[in-house]
Amino acid sequence: MVGRLTALDAAAKPIAEVARKLPPGTLKDLLSGTPIGHALHPLLTDLVIGSWTSATLLDLLGGERAEDAARRLITVGIAAYPATAVTGLLDWADGEPVSDEVRRVGFVHAGLNAVGLALYVASLASRRRGARRRGTALALAGSGWMAVAGHLGGHLAYRLGIGVDQTAFDAGPQEWTDAMAADQAGSAPVGIQVGDTPVLIVRDGDDLLALHDRCSHRGCSLAGGVVDGGSVTCPCHGSVFDLRSGAVRRGPATAPQPVLDARMRDGRIEVRQPQ
Repeated sequence: MVGRLTALDAAAKPIAEVARKLPPGTLKDLLSGTPIGHALHPLLTDLVIGSWTSATLLDLLGGERAEDAARRLITVGIAAYPATAVTGLLDWADGEPVSDEVRRVGFVHAGLNAVGLALYVASLASRRRGARRRGTALALAGSGWMAVAGHLGGHLAYRLGIGVDQTAFDAGPQEWTDAMAADQAGSAPVGIQVGDTPVLIVRDGDDLLALHDRCSHRGCSLAGGVVDGGSVTCPCHGSVFDLRSGAVRRGPATAPQPVLDARMRDGRIEVRQPQ
């Protein structure tokens, strides 16, 4: 339902455009999670949600004796929120231009989280003024908002595939499979469908190289990218992959690109999964 609300685009599109202006490089790699091999945002959400949920549970089960601990936990969640929001913003913005639904759901997800933050900030302020009951009520309301936001976050990840390796369920043909005529391959990458798998084929000197053509980051075709220095740059978000190993040389991609074996036989090129 949220993904169909076109009215959200007027506000969501400009924000996404600004977020995408952060150029590929070390900072974006760190925020995207490239060094750890998967998105950083989910790890940080655990810290925020875990701290606030624990504080609310202490309010409900620990009474006044747990007030000091609850206050500290709320403070931890608030402190962790900015980094969590920034990493989520970049993951969401890189959903463009793939899906309007991603833009709209992510925008509402962020808005709900912001309301949750405001409620927990108000809760902390009330507690510091000695209004514990009001602080408890505000924290409980905040947990409700965060639960709804979390539901949309799960939808983004598990239904819309944000942060998921786009090649996870398609490693390529297991047996040698015909791909194309040998004279079609050159120094410029060629994208071709081999069975159910999109494959990039390119020559590097005397070597014939083949790589899964669906970028692990957001599914864009790598064949439209630039090949240079033994690597290919994704034309959508600037991720760079090693053509021989599939390793990520530069993010925002976090997962390596599947490499395929390639051979020439009777004037044709055949590919398969590495054995």
